[in-house]
Amino acid sequence: MPGAKGRLLLAYLVLNRRRRMSRDELLTAVYGEDASPDQRPSLSVLLSRLRSVVGSEVLAGRAEIELVLPPDAFIDVDAALEALHRAESHIAGGEWTEAWGPAGIAYHVASRPLLQGEDRPWLDEWHRRLADVRLRGLECFAAARLGLGGPTLPQAEQCGRQLVELAPFRETGYRILMEALERRGNVAEALLVYERLRVLLRDELGVSPSPAVQSVYLRLLGKPTTATAN
Repeated sequence: MPGAKGRLLLAYLVLNRRRRMSRDELLTAVYGEDASPDQRPSLSVLLSRLRSVVGSEVLAGRAEIELVLPPDAFIDVDAALEALHRAESHIAGGEWTEAWGPAGIAYHVASRPLLQGEDRPWLDEWHRRLADVRLRGLECFAAARLGLGGPTLPQAEQCGRQLVELAPFRETGYRILMEALERRGNVAEALLVYERLRVLLRDELGVSPSPAVQSVYLRLLGKPTTATAN
């Protein structure tokens, strides 16, 4: 690749490969919002160097640029998004064994840094998107382990703790952690997890835990789950 700018250019082309892109769009993507017309020759050099690496049949067009990849091209970001969809579909259907593999793909791929050290608005958007994929993949991973039960419960607990650490205001992690602890016989610790969440939401947002979490809490107390806990 022709240096850091070449990697930025290739990444932008790959992530937007389903459409044609103008040279001005690519100029802003590579050189930032303050890019000037004087940098157009530099972009042309980058495109030429990149074309010499990937081939003119892949990097097509002149005034408008299009990345034409072969059908069997592997894009890890696409793999993560597709795997997350499969994992969440399996979780919704209670298919715990089938959810395990795609959940791991989504989580592990999304955990890899995307052009670390680069600062562009379009990269920030993808960083946020991949952070969401990572969390949802981990949630599916935890839910699958919880659903399988038995020897996978310690892993469900570990995933629940990781979710709480990564996203302290995301209640799914607390619910999974509470259920994993409950099924491992650690009811008192599960109640402490609920209390941690309750105090956090009360102090920071002025709200109570969701009905789904409160339902687990009431079950831990041995109370009917049709009521709402305070």
